[in-house]
Amino acid sequence: MTFRIRMILPLIATFVAAVGYPLFYSFYLSLTSYKITQRWDSHFVGLNQYRDVFANPDYWSAMKVTGLFVVIGVFLELSLGFAIALSLQRQKRFRNFTRSFLLSPMFITPIAVGLMFRFLLNQQLGAIPTILDKVGFSYDFFGSSNALFTIIMIDTWQWTPFMVLLILAGLESLSKQPFEAARVDGAKPFYTFRRITIPMLAPILTVAILIRSLDALKVFEYVYATTRGGPGIETQTIQYFTYQTGIQYYRLGNASAMAYLLLIIVMIIAVVLFKQIEKTRRL
Repeated sequence: MTFRIRMILPLIATFVAAVGYPLFYSFYLSLTSYKITQRWDSHFVGLNQYRDVFANPDYWSAMKVTGLFVVIGVFLELSLGFAIALSLQRQKRFRNFTRSFLLSPMFITPIAVGLMFRFLLNQQLGAIPTILDKVGFSYDFFGSSNALFTIIMIDTWQWTPFMVLLILAGLESLSKQPFEAARVDGAKPFYTFRRITIPMLAPILTVAILIRSLDALKVFEYVYATTRGGPGIETQTIQYFTYQTGIQYYRLGNASAMAYLLLIIVMIIAVVLFKQIEKTRRL
C-alpha cells in the first residue's frame, strides 16, 4: 500500500461511515416493507415500494408544492439578488457595513428563522398582523392560499443574500474593457446590461441557480416550524411528506423509496444544469 493511499484512508473510512453506509442502508430499506413498529416482521418486496410511491397521489401533490416553492423562490431570490448586487456595486460609502448587514440573514439557522416568523406572522399574537390591522388591512399569512407564498417569502428573506454574494463577486470580477468599449461607442445602460453584463455573468448565474435550486428542494425547517404542511396539504413539501411517512407513520421502507426517487430527480436536474454551465463556458 502506497503512502498516498494510507494518507487518504481516514477520509475514505469517514466517508463510508458518514455517507456510504446510510446511503446503502436506506436503499436496502426501500426494497423492504420495514416499519419501526414491526421491524422484526419486515420482508423483501423488491420495487413494490417504488410502485406504491408512483401510485400515491399525495407524493405527487407534495412534489408539485415543492416544485412551486423552488421555481418561485429561486426566481424571486435571483431577481432581488441581482438588483441588490447592482446597487451595492455602485455604492461608495459604508460598503462593508451594508454588505455585512445584508448578508446576516443567511447565517441564521433555518429552524430559528421559521420559528421567528411563526410568531411574527401569527394571526392572533404576531406583531406584523397587529400593525397591519391598525392601518385597516387584514391578512392571514398562514391561511388557505397564503401559507405557501408566506413560506416562499421566508426563504427569500433568508437566502437572497446568498444570491447577492455570488452575483456581486461575479460583477466585481468582470473585465472592464468591454464596458469601456461600449461606453465609447455610446451604448445605452440597458443595452450594455443586456448584451454585456448578463452574457458575461451567465456561468455564475447558472451556478447560483443550481446551488439554490438543489438547496430549496430540501426545504423542511420552515414547514416544520410554521405550518406542519397545512392548511390541509397546501405546504406539504416532499421532504416534510417523507418525514411524516418515515417518522410519524413509521413506514421507513416507503419513506426511503420516496427519498431515492427525489435523489434521482435531483441528479437529473444537476446534470442538466452542469451541461448548461459547460455550454456557457464554451461560448
